[in-house]
Amino acid sequence: MTLTKNKYYFEALDNYPYSLPECLEALNYALSYDPEDADSLCLMGRIYSEMLSDYEKAKLYFEEAMQCDITNLNVPQYYIKCLLDNEDFFEAEKLIAYSLKIKGIDKATLWFYRSLLSEKRGSFINALKFLDEAGKYCFSEYSLNVVKDRKKFIKSKMPKKKQNKKKKETN
Repeated sequence: MTLTKNKYYFEALDNYPYSLPECLEALNYALSYDPEDADSLCLMGRIYSEMLSDYEKAKLYFEEAMQCDITNLNVPQYYIKCLLDNEDFFEAEKLIAYSLKIKGIDKATLWFYRSLLSEKRGSFINALKFLDEAGKYCFSEYSLNVVKDRKKFIKSKMPKKKQNKKKKETN
């Protein structure tokens, strides 16, 4: 039965996000074989979060996935993104702190999301500190460039103190 469930899960994953009807059909088959499969539940949560923007329904799927397999490496990153998009900042912060303790998880992504959380709260200095931490866990040029680009973007949003003082002195 596991092989059949995996077949349908991979079929659903292959169709996501380009063919949602086929993805949902395969995903429903996978969940009918194993209703507690964390990866299938996570993908269902992603559909509700990323495609339908139904964050409350997505959170239910993510929570169920976490309950079924607390050590799953995929669920936390998508669940955190859903929480951030829904402005559930306190929950996101708790989940990030917990997820950083999971062995083998992508810490660069988690620190990136921690930075995004600080940025959404208006703390640009902390956001930059968390991006520095994310950079320590980047193991590809692409991910490091994403972090560097985000740093530049955050710095561009910060008020320019020295330039404003110089302008005031010359007036």
